[in-house]
Amino acid sequence: MAAMKQADLGLNLSTKRTRKREFLAQMERVVPWAALVELVAPHAPEGKRGRPPFAVETMLRIHFMQQWFTLSDPAMEEALHDIALFREFAGLGWDSRLPDESTILRFRHLLERHKLAEQMLGLVNDLLRDKGLMLKAGTVVDATLISAPSSTKNASGERDPEMHQTKKGNQWFFGMKAHIGVDAESGLVHTVRGTAANVNDVVEANSLLHGAETDVFADAGYQGAGKRPDAKDDVTWHVAMRPGKRRALDKTQPVDRLIDEIERLKASMRAKVEHPFRVIKRQFGHVKVRYRGLKKNTAQLRTLFALSNLWMARAKLLILDGQLRAYAANAV
Repeated sequence: MAAMKQADLGLNLSTKRTRKREFLAQMERVVPWAALVELVAPHAPEGKRGRPPFAVETMLRIHFMQQWFTLSDPAMEEALHDIALFREFAGLGWDSRLPDESTILRFRHLLERHKLAEQMLGLVNDLLRDKGLMLKAGTVVDATLISAPSSTKNASGERDPEMHQTKKGNQWFFGMKAHIGVDAESGLVHTVRGTAANVNDVVEANSLLHGAETDVFADAGYQGAGKRPDAKDDVTWHVAMRPGKRRALDKTQPVDRLIDEIERLKASMRAKVEHPFRVIKRQFGHVKVRYRGLKKNTAQLRTLFALSNLWMARAKLLILDGQLRAYAANAV
C-alpha cells in the first residue's frame, strides 16, 4: 500500500547506484558511527518532557549530510522531505516524524557549545592512527581563504566584524582563513585553526604542529617560522625559497642545480596539503562561510576536515576492515 502511494506520486524507488548513493554507501562504512554517538550522547537532551528527541545517530547523519552536500538548516529540512535517499541514510522511514530546521539548528548549537567538532576530529584521527594510516614524523602546513559575504544588505546592516579583507596577488578577498597541519606521509589533516583573512600565515605556523613531528614543510609564506618565539628547538622547518630567488638560480652551475632539485623535492612534499583543501571545496562544495563569526565557522571546518580525512582514507579503511575489496582493486 505504501509503495503504491509513493509510486502514484511519481517517486523513483529504484536503487540505481548513482554517485550520491555510492558516496553515502561508502561513508556509511567508514564513519565510526558508534564512537561518535558515544562522544555526543552525554550532551544530548534526555527528552523527559514534550516530544521524544531524535536519536543522536540520526541527527549526526543529518549534520554530516549538511556538510557533504552544502545544505543550510532549512534546505536540509526540505531535503529530508523531498529525497528518499537522505531519509534512508538518516534512518528515517517514509512515515517517520522528520526533524524541522529548528531541531537541526539546536543539534548544531549543541556540538558548538560543547566543542564537539574538535573532539570528533581528534576521534577520527585516533582511529586513523590506530590503523596505521597517520604517522607523526612530519607535518605540512598551509592556509586557504574562505570567502564571506561582503554585502551589508542583511539583518544587521553590516559585514561580519570577525571577517577581514586581505589581498592575494592582484585580488582582494573578504572572509577568513583555514590554517591546517597535515600528516606529511598520508596527507590527512591533524590540526585546524580558523582566523580572519588578514592574519599572516606564519603567525599560526607553530600552532599547527601536533608536537611529535621532527620535520615541517611549508611554502615561502612561512619564512622565519622556525625562529618565532613559539617555535620548538627539535623541529626542522623546510620552507620554500622565495619564487624570485629560485628563478634567479643559474641552472648551469652544479650548486644551483642541486638547490633547485631540493626545492623540487620540498614542493612535492608540500603538495600533500592541497588534497584536503580540494576535498572540502570541490567534493563538499565549501567555498564560502555559512555562519557569522569565527567560532562557528571554525567548528564547521573541523567537522569538514574530519570527514575529508575519512573520505581520503576510505579505500584503505575498507581494505583494512575486509569490506569492498573489489572497490580497492579498481581505485586509483
